[in-house]
Amino acid sequence: MKLMFWGIGAVVVLVLVVAMMPFTVIGQGQMGVITRNGALNRTVGAGLHAKMPIFENVTKFDVQTQKEQVDANAASSDLQEVNTTVALNYNVMPDRVGDLYSRIGTNYKQKIIDPAIQEAVKAATAKFTANDLLQKRPEVSAAIQNALTQRLSLEDIQVSAVSIVNFSFSESFTKAIETKVTAEQTALAAKNQLETVKYEAEQRIAQAKGEAEAIRIQAEAITQQGGREYVALKQVEKWDGHACTQYCGTDLPMPLLNVK
Repeated sequence: MKLMFWGIGAVVVLVLVVAMMPFTVIGQGQMGVITRNGALNRTVGAGLHAKMPIFENVTKFDVQTQKEQVDANAASSDLQEVNTTVALNYNVMPDRVGDLYSRIGTNYKQKIIDPAIQEAVKAATAKFTANDLLQKRPEVSAAIQNALTQRLSLEDIQVSAVSIVNFSFSESFTKAIETKVTAEQTALAAKNQLETVKYEAEQRIAQAKGEAEAIRIQAEAITQQGGREYVALKQVEKWDGHACTQYCGTDLPMPLLNVK
């Protein structure tokens, strides 16, 4: 029993010592709100600060950049249900910490930031169709950030960045998108195949035209060079050095090659 009383006494003494401490330490990236008898007295930055024991209390605020991620339900301009996950980077304005504490207290995330995100997402999403939400994500993100910047600046909170982590739609709409994408891919494959066939046909036509033109040029050359003499020259070029067994023409003066 005595040990229990001694333990209780030690705790009471420790609480009194802490309460009687005339100083408070504010860390880097923090602001301190000092209240006297429950009312705002002053704000202090990082460092060691004096305070009145018992009568003054210190509440510390983180004024560094923080991140809040929220899921928001909304509807697109074509009335598709959309669930959006938004990540917000923000910080409490250091010189406005006292005002924020006086109005809201320390629970400003739940009271200000989360509702503001919901409101901004609904307003921005309603300006776009469901397809545009997917295809114009940077524009949607910019619209949400502009709305949040204006809204939260009135609440002593500064917005530094907004990003859309994810869009999700109803199951029926998701299936419709998948069907559309599949149809587009099939159509593109068919178009590519048709282009290949057309290209190959054009190549064959060009080759045939080239061969026909070569034959025409050769025929003209034969005609221009005397015809029969040109044929005789070709026969001589084909001769293997042996006497031929047949005449190449009835009016030739001597037997020539057996040109096959």
